[in-house]
Amino acid sequence: MVLESIVDPIVAEDKKHRLLWIGGVFVAVAIVLSLMVFEPYASLLIVFLTAIAAVPLMYNIIKYEEAKDLELHTEKAILKQHAKALEAFMFLFIGITIACAIAYVILPTDTTNTAFSTQTETLQEIRGSVTGMSIAQQIVMFEKIFFNNVKVLIFSILFSFVFGAGAIFVLTWNASVIGVAIGNYVKGTLATYADLVGFQKVANYFTTISIGLLRYAIHGIPEILAYFTAALAGGIISVAVIRHDFGTAKFEKVILDTADLLLISVGILFVAAILEVWITPLIFPF
Repeated sequence: MVLESIVDPIVAEDKKHRLLWIGGVFVAVAIVLSLMVFEPYASLLIVFLTAIAAVPLMYNIIKYEEAKDLELHTEKAILKQHAKALEAFMFLFIGITIACAIAYVILPTDTTNTAFSTQTETLQEIRGSVTGMSIAQQIVMFEKIFFNNVKVLIFSILFSFVFGAGAIFVLTWNASVIGVAIGNYVKGTLATYADLVGFQKVANYFTTISIGLLRYAIHGIPEILAYFTAALAGGIISVAVIRHDFGTAKFEKVILDTADLLLISVGILFVAAILEVWITPLIFPF
């Protein structure tokens, strides 16, 4: 299909910046089709269609990485190769997130209420701040966030293992929620500058967008990187199960590599939870 053929895995890893606009194209097509065909269910269908478009690319990258597991001889070289794939995944994720944020800002309110209704409800449920909490309360919040993220991590592994690139559905959902959060922040803040004109209004416009992106990027990027790392591990082991017999030296090598990826992903999640509880509220205490 057309969207599946836009970029192959080798080009994706070598020219990662292309995935920013490719993610945007996926979202734009998904929004148009969802609103035209199944408007009442658009908020979920947008995620589904965007993920469907991204699955072939993600699965091909995972297969390419599994092949590299067998070609490269040292774990350091393998992890270095995987870093390229993770960068490609992150650029795609950021492209989807930015596209959702832009759509939320520029589309009429009635349209965004329909297109992102489920994401908005999710944000209302999880919205909160740790500002003003005691140390004990912050620790409890840290544990809650960390273990909730670990559950998402486990789902990413399982989805990738069972469905190959199935984790892209979980990650696309997260991208849409973060995009709506950024868009909602930008839209709300820009309303305070509605009476301004000229250069000052333009400057405030770009400042608001930058702050909105930074506010969620501080902990959001490491968090999503952890999910992608786990998804890559699950996908690699899934491909390995299909291609190799259990108990072979090649399979053991793949198992070692995926174990390293899983440990790395949990470590990144731990850092992301620290950033979310103690660093982001310090920079953005609201």
